[in-house]
Amino acid sequence: MSFSGYDIGPFYDEMFASPAEPRDGTRLMVEKIESLPSGELKRRQRTAEQALFDSGITFNVYGSGEGTEKIWPFDIIPRIVDAQEWYWIEKGLKQRIRALNLFIDDVYHDQKIVKDGVIPGDLILTAEGYLKPCDGLNPPGHIWAHVTGTDLVRDEKGQIYVLEDNLRCPSGVSYVIANRRLLKRTFPEVFTASRVKPVDIYPAKLLDMLYSIAPAGMRTPVVALLTPGIYNSAYFEHSFLAHEMGIELVEGRDLVIQDGFVCMKTTRGLQRVDVIYRRINDDFLDPKAFRKDSLLGVPGILEVFRKGRVAMANAPGTGVADDKVIYAYVPKMIKYYLGEEAIIPNVPTYLCWEDSARKHVLDNLDSLVVKAANESGGYGMLIGPVSTASERDVFAEKIKSKPRNFIAQPALGLSRSPVIIGDGFEGRHVDLRPFILYGEDIWVLPGGLTRVALRKGSLVVNSSQGGGSKDTWVVDGPEEDSDTERDATLMTQSQTQDGSGEYAEQSC
Repeated sequence: MSFSGYDIGPFYDEMFASPAEPRDGTRLMVEKIESLPSGELKRRQRTAEQALFDSGITFNVYGSGEGTEKIWPFDIIPRIVDAQEWYWIEKGLKQRIRALNLFIDDVYHDQKIVKDGVIPGDLILTAEGYLKPCDGLNPPGHIWAHVTGTDLVRDEKGQIYVLEDNLRCPSGVSYVIANRRLLKRTFPEVFTASRVKPVDIYPAKLLDMLYSIAPAGMRTPVVALLTPGIYNSAYFEHSFLAHEMGIELVEGRDLVIQDGFVCMKTTRGLQRVDVIYRRINDDFLDPKAFRKDSLLGVPGILEVFRKGRVAMANAPGTGVADDKVIYAYVPKMIKYYLGEEAIIPNVPTYLCWEDSARKHVLDNLDSLVVKAANESGGYGMLIGPVSTASERDVFAEKIKSKPRNFIAQPALGLSRSPVIIGDGFEGRHVDLRPFILYGEDIWVLPGGLTRVALRKGSLVVNSSQGGGSKDTWVVDGPEEDSDTERDATLMTQSQTQDGSGEYAEQSC
């Protein structure tokens, strides 16, 4: 298959600077794909899809009539990011997560940012994610969001923006690792020559972070991952990460409060749990403190956390910074808490609670993207340029009814990346979700989850609405006769010669 007919269109293309010119770092991949025999690339795509099926790599879609679990949609052409650009992204993400954690801690203590007039207090108090029972909590090191997934987009000019912050229970990192394992088998020679930064170290980094927040004096903390159960949309990820870290996967019914500590039911009796990586939303975590009808959480766990007898990542209450209205103030948070300008800008945002902004939004619904403050997964959105008049009328009434709960942004022409369509390639819009861990220090997973809108013309990348994913390579670029490449070549040759299976199977 050749890229000769590939149309980059009016958008920024992640692989090509112009129709015939690959970007820095992508040339090896382009040359490799074009050198493959006829039908070979599609065969490799089918092999990758079969591997996903055989491995049970799935996601759940609520309300789907086609069954609970779906195989993760995947395109084998990677999205490639130059190491120099990644360094800038990484620096910007670290800055942002520092400021967000300082903000959350401030919200549940002195609220200095409100008293100094930077953010209106009413916006915080009316945020769905602001939880009054969390006032005065002191998580270890005053770090609240230990795991963050920040969504980035690029516009037609190549400018990168933060689209939103996910600080409650961000998902998708298991697919990053699964995608990488597939691509290393699909293009091993290009992978090695490009010197791609690793992502399979994430579970070890996550476990180290969880150990770092354990209550003081614990020699070997017991860590568990708390899941809502098999019907949660990210259950595959929960089980995957628990297995990779070698920790227990538990549901709320597996935990009890005993003598002021969180304990796990085992065949040998109760065992104390010191650190919980929770994948249950705040509202369902503790029916004594939050939703009384929750059957998913652990009654009394918030009080144990408050006393410092168990650590939780992320700490309850982080959802206040997930609010899309609060998002608009992050650049001001960075300036207020760190004394710095934001490295990665926000997408320009109209706050519908402001009279002038609301009027502008209502007058221009056909050209804006409108989002509900606390929806996710591509739900609760109006994409103005592709909406109908009746859809715009419905959203206009919603905005007028609850203006605080809506924001609007320009409809960016998101960057595109080539995907395999039929016997050729077509551009599809993409975004990027890097994952950030914050324990003793901040670490950013190099690459993250590239989500791709597989439906032609669509800007919605979420898997529940027809989106898929790509492996994301952060590359240092080829280096002639490098020790790494030479060692890998020798290993490939020796493994192939002695007939051992894995490496011979991976040869390109």
